[in-house]
Amino acid sequence: MTVAEPTTDAADNSFRRMDESSAEQWAHIGRCTALNQPRVADRILMLLQSLADVRDGFLTDQLTHSLQTATMAERAGADEEMVFASLCHDIGKAISVPNHGAISAEIIKPYVREDVYLTILNHQDFQGRHYYHHFGASRDLRDQFRGESWFALCEEFADDWDQQAFDPDYDTLPLEHFEPLVRKITAAVSSGAGGTQRTDY
Repeated sequence: MTVAEPTTDAADNSFRRMDESSAEQWAHIGRCTALNQPRVADRILMLLQSLADVRDGFLTDQLTHSLQTATMAERAGADEEMVFASLCHDIGKAISVPNHGAISAEIIKPYVREDVYLTILNHQDFQGRHYYHHFGASRDLRDQFRGESWFALCEEFADDWDQQAFDPDYDTLPLEHFEPLVRKITAAVSSGAGGTQRTDY
């Protein structure tokens, strides 16, 4: 994996408090943030690699599961944003399993369109069709979203790719195959779910 070199961007004349800041200082911060945008891909790839240590009782580790889900999406003809989202759908598990869908969705939100973001945000309740009954929960929680414009996409993701991607014998593509896509998608903030106006420094 190639890691982007960070840009040296220290500024001795920057502010110590936001309420004492100037427009010029914020313009400098904006330029530095844009120059360091490649680190987003570095961090996502790092989180994905860390999933190799997360198995938690499954037949495959979570990196293999993520790669396999993305491989299935790509081979099914999914577009680039959906393949990227399929790869990243469980990166939240590197931090916290119970709310991993929300973590993963927020990480990719600035780089994908809204239906892709909402698919990842809600994928757990769609996937629950296949196992929630083992915990005494309803298998039909996806039905609360029926009629939403992204319902069919999330259904395809959960049923055809995500829930099937725990096969150690599947011909899964390696992380190196997807690295160029991760760098391409995260090279700039999209005009989709995350918008284009940067005010969140």
